[in-house]
Amino acid sequence: MNVAVLITGGKDSALALYRILKRGYRVKYLVAVFPEREDSWMFHYPNIHITEFFAEAVGIPLVKGRTVGIKEEEVEDLKDLLAGLDIDGVVSGAVASQYQKTRIDKVCQQLGLKSIAPLWNEKPENLLRELLENDFEVMIVGVYALGFTQDWLGRKIDEETVQELLRLHERYGVSPIGEGGEYESLVLDAPYFKKKIQILETEKVWRENQGYLLAKRVKLVPK
Repeated sequence: MNVAVLITGGKDSALALYRILKRGYRVKYLVAVFPEREDSWMFHYPNIHITEFFAEAVGIPLVKGRTVGIKEEEVEDLKDLLAGLDIDGVVSGAVASQYQKTRIDKVCQQLGLKSIAPLWNEKPENLLRELLENDFEVMIVGVYALGFTQDWLGRKIDEETVQELLRLHERYGVSPIGEGGEYESLVLDAPYFKKKIQILETEKVWRENQGYLLAKRVKLVPK
């Protein structure tokens, strides 16, 4: 089956891509939607530009689209982007967000495509451990929930980080995988990367009790 994988540069879409490749699907395209506003309902805003490096590191063509980020118009923008692709299905990294999954399902139904969500309804802790076990290098680049501090920005996900995320879940109800938008991540290396992503310069943006780390200069380096 020929598929396109929706990517953000973050861990969920990267793990979904990993599983799809292992299952033998032919990934013809990676698809990234660039929102023009920070409060997009459907798509990541900070560091979405890194998807260009992500795609080059993987060696799969990237299809880019833009959206103004208005609630339901985002879905139509995604539909227009996918409509021109020669594919049989669309893969997303949705884990528990009904808002995200139902809209992707609807777009696929309208286009006659299969909607594939390989991580759907899986236990967040298991997904985090799968990332660790398969040597994904993941950096936290945005925090938006109670319990997180500036110190989390730029932090790599390791066993200690997983334990702290589980504690935040117990205390504040934070999703350990960040499915509710509690935090965002950036994948710097993955089993299927031909090169690694190296961040050379960052800018920290912090507003009251939330913020993000913007990757300003990036390059690909040998693994």
